[in-house]
Amino acid sequence: MLELPFSLSLVLLLVSIAFFSGVGITTIGPGGIFVTIALYSLTPLASSQVAGTAHATFVVTGLVGSAAYLYSGEMNTGKSRAIAIVLSTSSVAGALVGAYVNTFVPRSVFGLLLGGIAMSVGGTILYRERRGFSPVYDVEPRTRSGRAVLAGLGFALGVCSGLLGIGGPVLAVPTLVLVGVPMLLAVAVAQVQSIFIAIFAASGYFLQGNVLVPLAVVIGTPLLLGVVVGWRVAHAVDPERLKAALGVVLLGVGPYLAL
Repeated sequence: MLELPFSLSLVLLLVSIAFFSGVGITTIGPGGIFVTIALYSLTPLASSQVAGTAHATFVVTGLVGSAAYLYSGEMNTGKSRAIAIVLSTSSVAGALVGAYVNTFVPRSVFGLLLGGIAMSVGGTILYRERRGFSPVYDVEPRTRSGRAVLAGLGFALGVCSGLLGIGGPVLAVPTLVLVGVPMLLAVAVAQVQSIFIAIFAASGYFLQGNVLVPLAVVIGTPLLLGVVVGWRVAHAVDPERLKAALGVVLLGVGPYLAL
């Protein structure tokens, strides 16, 4: 039996949040952030334990999400594979750097960083959507310059994800949308990237003793179920509505995290 240092009511609340987080992961991308938010705001865990345990759950969600989007065809093109390869490999070094830096970040600063990033990305997407969305930069992953841009983005996203304990899709999806990648393709690619980020970040935290395995199992199970449900939802809803929902979610949770 898995023993957790929390009351049954809190565990049930975390399980419920995990399910809806899973739905968000494969629907709009930033679903995993709610797992991190819940662990940060509802438990007394240190920021390193929050990040480490969250990343452990994101390993499996990334695998399942990637398989789902491979099945539905988004990952079957040369462009999608090129984006996924460059973004994922460059994220690895960033995730390890982020996991190391986390050990020096106080819990209060952790919340400010998490909230600030969420608000800035969400606000940018909503602003551009309101003005008539056009990409900041049209990336072409099969050119040298395009690969260089993706590599830089991958490293930066890896650092942020490793540092804050948020899954790759949380930041990768809005970032890819801003550089001209279609919404569903951005979500699909982010699932692949999240595997690499989560494996290396979780490994770093595990070596530090900051992965609570029983908690990761309890949260990870409903999270996986939500990932499958979210994939189905994403194919039943207009991508433009998903893009707007992405911005609203990120902008809405930012102030709460920063408090």
